[in-house]
Amino acid sequence: MSPSSALIASGDQALSFFNNPFSQPHSFPLSNFKNGSFVSPTNTQIRKPKPNTLFTASKRFQAITACLGERNPPAKALRQILEKPGVHQGPACFDGLSAKLVQRAGFQYCFTSGFSISAARLGLPDTGFISYGEMVDQGQQITEAVSIPVIGDGDNGYGNAMNVKRTVKGYIRAGFAGVILEDQVSPKACGHTQGRKVVSREEAVMRIKAAVDARKESGSDIVIVARTDSRQALSLEESLWRSRAFADAGADVLFIDALASKEEMKAFCEVSPLVPKMANMLEGGGKTPVLTPLELEEIGYKLVAYPLSLIGVSIRAMQDSLTALKGGRIPPPGSMPSFEEMKEILGFNNYYEEEKRYATSAYQLYSDRVSSNAYSIEKVQDDSEQRGQSPQDPVVEVITPDVYNKYGADGSRDPFSRIWSRTLRIKITGRDGFEKLDVRIPAGFLDGITNIVPALGGVNIKALLDDAAEEVGGKMLLDFNDTMGDRIQVFLE
Repeated sequence: MSPSSALIASGDQALSFFNNPFSQPHSFPLSNFKNGSFVSPTNTQIRKPKPNTLFTASKRFQAITACLGERNPPAKALRQILEKPGVHQGPACFDGLSAKLVQRAGFQYCFTSGFSISAARLGLPDTGFISYGEMVDQGQQITEAVSIPVIGDGDNGYGNAMNVKRTVKGYIRAGFAGVILEDQVSPKACGHTQGRKVVSREEAVMRIKAAVDARKESGSDIVIVARTDSRQALSLEESLWRSRAFADAGADVLFIDALASKEEMKAFCEVSPLVPKMANMLEGGGKTPVLTPLELEEIGYKLVAYPLSLIGVSIRAMQDSLTALKGGRIPPPGSMPSFEEMKEILGFNNYYEEEKRYATSAYQLYSDRVSSNAYSIEKVQDDSEQRGQSPQDPVVEVITPDVYNKYGADGSRDPFSRIWSRTLRIKITGRDGFEKLDVRIPAGFLDGITNIVPALGGVNIKALLDDAAEEVGGKMLLDFNDTMGDRIQVFLE
């Protein structure tokens, strides 16, 4: 599947990919990357265009701004991107959330990745397990989650030319702006992996012609990206021949997967120079050299896919989180967004605002009385009619924190009441000697401790406080190493 490739990773992990390919012989300030399109450094000098290449414009490019106002049809929006100067970056997503994150990051478009969808939806390798129906269903969820155009991975069309027509029409109905179709046999193999075989020249060209016919019959303008895997299956010369034939058959964008050198990439971009070319920068080590956007633009590419960034950092982030949980602690705050950030990303706040437009008076009264927080809420029954009070009198809420009442939260003279003036300090030191956590909470509020350090869930902190309540000054209540080798200490101050 093309481009074989954003759950949630830390900022450092997300940046790690960009530090690799872009640190090679060039480095660029972040201001050069706008809306997912690379804007080369301002240069008032006009370079002479290279012969037989796609780009003839000046090197002085302007940032591409997002379209405002009424949303363009997806295919039209994608074609407008193809008409703009520069090379345009498109991360590969695999579900509605990853697509939403791509859009929030400012990219103008994205791809779906069969590699990533097969991994995330089935937990299986991209070796032909996933079906047309599953890909269309996942694709519709993705296109409905975002307003940017999405290029869908159409594999090999899931059969012969007639199946290709059905695939294209299904992708159009699912809301895709473009579809990538390849010339592999069934069952297909993932790009940059072993065992790839392609159909004959004639059948490969017929697939593209069928896709063009399906587009015409649907009254759509979906962008057809024609991919060939013949570079690795047969030869460079065969892949160049097929690319020319695909362009003649009506393909809008050409893509040769797994080109093995910069020279081969240049040779590809000289084929049918008026037809845009797509590059696939396989992160982590594929057959194609990973180049910077500036280098790709100079060669002649128009679109560039990053297939593994989002699924890759998601896998690593989940592995790290599970390791932490197994070791008795939650992931550190810097490795994940806060709950409020997650709600904002997912649209909770927008939902609440829109919900108000349809709220009834009964709902408003209920909403005013009930709020969600970390405390238990006792609502006083509205018996205003029995008390002779006006219904407009304010509703009284008694908020009672869920605390260890044995310690005299009511201010009694019980000897344990002094515990409320004390503080619990929780400190975690990594086995490398670096401090991972150092927090203080009121000693009376015990339920929150296990939220901070799950490893304390089986410890009777209340019994330890019973023993230490009469003691003056600080006392260490706990000092042990968890299964990860981190030292956990709990002090009563």
